Amino acid sequence: MVRGLACLALIGALAAPMAQASESRYPGGNQASHATPAKAARSAQPVVDPSARVLTPDDARYLLTRTGYAPDARELAPFVGLTRAQAVDRLLAQARRTAVTPAPVWAQDPPLYGPATKNMTADERRALNERRNRMAASLSAWWAQEMATTPSPLTERMTMFWHNHFVSSGDKVREPVVLYRQNVLLRANALGNFGTMLHEVSKDPAMLIYLDGDGNRKGRPNENFAREVMELFTLGEGHYTEQDVREAARAYTGWSIERTTMTFVWRPNVHDTGEKTVLGRTGDFDGDQVLDILLAHPETATFVVGKLWREFVSPVPDTAQLGRVANAFRASGYDIRVAMRALLLTPTFWDMRVRGTLVKSPSEFVTDTVREFDIGYDDPQLLAQQMRVLGQDLFRPPNVKGWPGGDAWIDSTTLLARKQFVERMFRATESANAGGPSSMSSMQTYAGVQRTALRAAQPMPRTVAGVRFDLSRWLGSYALGPVDVPDVAAREALQRAVLPLAPAAPQAPGVNSAAFLQALLMDPAYQLK
Repeated sequence: MVRGLACLALIGALAAPMAQASESRYPGGNQASHATPAKAARSAQPVVDPSARVLTPDDARYLLTRTGYAPDARELAPFVGLTRAQAVDRLLAQARRTAVTPAPVWAQDPPLYGPATKNMTADERRALNERRNRMAASLSAWWAQEMATTPSPLTERMTMFWHNHFVSSGDKVREPVVLYRQNVLLRANALGNFGTMLHEVSKDPAMLIYLDGDGNRKGRPNENFAREVMELFTLGEGHYTEQDVREAARAYTGWSIERTTMTFVWRPNVHDTGEKTVLGRTGDFDGDQVLDILLAHPETATFVVGKLWREFVSPVPDTAQLGRVANAFRASGYDIRVAMRALLLTPTFWDMRVRGTLVKSPSEFVTDTVREFDIGYDDPQLLAQQMRVLGQDLFRPPNVKGWPGGDAWIDSTTLLARKQFVERMFRATESANAGGPSSMSSMQTYAGVQRTALRAAQPMPRTVAGVRFDLSRWLGSYALGPVDVPDVAAREALQRAVLPLAPAAPQAPGVNSAAFLQALLMDPAYQLK
């Protein structure tokens, strides 16, 4: 795929810090753990359990950003000083199963497109579609709001992961109530049991509609659902045959939905009761039994863990470490917490060389920024719209394979949109860059910080394009004002706060804090996690 010049510039700019990451992140960072000691000295050191290593602030920020969204100081503090194992256990223990954002007001409404629509006039149909579009917009806003405010970021990241694994789309489902229910289902099972979730999602009305499984009948089996369950949900390509797909499709006959309530229904009169052979096993299987056969196949654990690895660790899995995680996952009976714990305690996850090797998705980019800088907004639809502009339209993945992720998130258009989002955020500051004096007392400042109170402060609009950013308050936690010129230590602190790596582009010396921070957020490294 040909990308724009800006994208090429970005990727090129990212290459250097990625390659150097193992050598230096920031002065005084975790270099000690990655230095290459002499063999003799190393052999004299006692073997230390990597999971017992204590988290520095950088380590804690890395863990929380990789598994959630960029943390603010309050979220970060409890993890600093814990061992890796303690931190991962704390993270998993505090994960929620439900959203804190109240459900959309229409969440309990009956389906939109029932039998009553057959006799509608053109105007009535137009009104119905307009209502459906409003509901779809508010559904996306609801989820964006949950991402921005949840006390359990890992839950939302996992919910998004499963949304992109068990793909369905509002373009085909066209029932916001059903998509809302599916999202609730994914969140409730996000860190539960994969087998349970597979069975529940496979009977979910949104999934059956999206994969044409609702009209699967004896004598006319539809192979679409059976194929995607094998290719996308469990085994992955290359681990089943076309005959397996045809036989499995027969097993799923009889699965359907009740349109008046949009709920799953079993129709035994259209189920094929004949003998089927799937993955070498023969019997009068129904759909649940075929799912159990797929779960019994070792490749299912490997396939799912491989996707988790690429989502949370690095673009290229380590085969040996992945195999150990997959074995633990399968041995646990597909407990997702077991898989995540093993994954997050692999040596590779903590390796400095993998930090900054994953590209933030649009939802992560927007949510990271909103949460870390405590951005105010008039309407959560602004957040959902921004994610869509950046290439991730919630509840509307591009196809059955979902969003490809990785560097596919970045092209010339989306990179420009990301920069415009940052620019808009800075335009929305209440007092930054207005030339006013610092509000920090001398006791609060870093030694050497220059004050540049040049003219009277000009009040800034409280809201610009629906966004508010109190830069003065945010910089205050670093004992800086927007017009203060940060010294080396202050610049270092700001870099550590917002970037996973040293910036790719040289930062101009002598600029004030507001300009320095904005330059950091425009740096290619800000696109990484």
